[in-house]
Amino acid sequence: MALNFEKEKLISELKKRNPKKVLVQLPEGVKQDAFEISEIFEKLGIEAIFSGETCWGGCSIAIHEAKELNADLIVHFGHAEYMKTEFPVIYIEIKDELDLEPLMEKSLENLKEFNKIGLCYSIQHRQDIEKIRKFYKNNEKEIILSKKSGVVAYEGHVLGCEYSGLKEIEKEVDCFLIIGNNFHAMGAALAVKKPVFLLDVYNDKITNMENVRDKVLKQRSVLIDKFRKAKKIGIITERKLGQRFGAAEFLIGKLKKKDKETIIITMNEITPDKIMNFYSVDCFIELACPRIAIDDFSKYEKPLITFREALVGLGEKSWDELLEEGIL
Repeated sequence: MALNFEKEKLISELKKRNPKKVLVQLPEGVKQDAFEISEIFEKLGIEAIFSGETCWGGCSIAIHEAKELNADLIVHFGHAEYMKTEFPVIYIEIKDELDLEPLMEKSLENLKEFNKIGLCYSIQHRQDIEKIRKFYKNNEKEIILSKKSGVVAYEGHVLGCEYSGLKEIEKEVDCFLIIGNNFHAMGAALAVKKPVFLLDVYNDKITNMENVRDKVLKQRSVLIDKFRKAKKIGIITERKLGQRFGAAEFLIGKLKKKDKETIIITMNEITPDKIMNFYSVDCFIELACPRIAIDDFSKYEKPLITFREALVGLGEKSWDELLEEGIL
């Protein structure tokens, strides 16, 4: 794996903005490259502080942290722009420079029954899209990129919480191909009903995601039932601006009508250790990224559900409606 940190773009942006102190955010797999990135700032005479907090997406902009450090700029690596903020942020998407052709060759066996393929990619592979389209066209496959919809930055771009662009083209395609990793492919499998295949560039394999949807939906159904029976509910909100899905005030009113006791809990990041300390809570509703509850459900001793799942448990939305809309 060869990562291109787009140094020329970064240097150009830094010279324009002329910051004195910068907070640098790196995804978990890129923190090991902090010294290489640090050299860029040192040569420009800029003080760089690296955030040690987790950075799972473009929604995790560390504005509070930057203000506490008196930084005048955030440089956020590894994700496309997710939202506009008043605090100045430079997004450096990072290019993952890989030869995808051997893996695409391998995928043809999995895709032999499908002619029209809906394509999505994680941001590190955006520069390869034309090569990918050309390869499949040469092998008699039509590629249709997912739409630029919701908070995604580009046509074909996919996020862990945003799959509306896939749904918009679902009727036009026979299956979906996700260029990236299991995280995005799993989300796609939960969002659409057509077959989903992962071109796993980091493990050099093709995965059919068909078994994921049924397994996860069974898990979610069980947790919603536990929520219905729970008496004491903890509603978790995150401090990050991009991590706000649903309204606590709305839920409290509905929960009171069901004779459930509620507390609101704020966290900068939801973890099993933090939740474990609230022994008296029977079930938690998290209003941060829905993938926290869905992907990591087995890590939590108490049921943890999303805002939309809570609506099902409260009778505000039916299970069939949730499935029709897509669980994400």
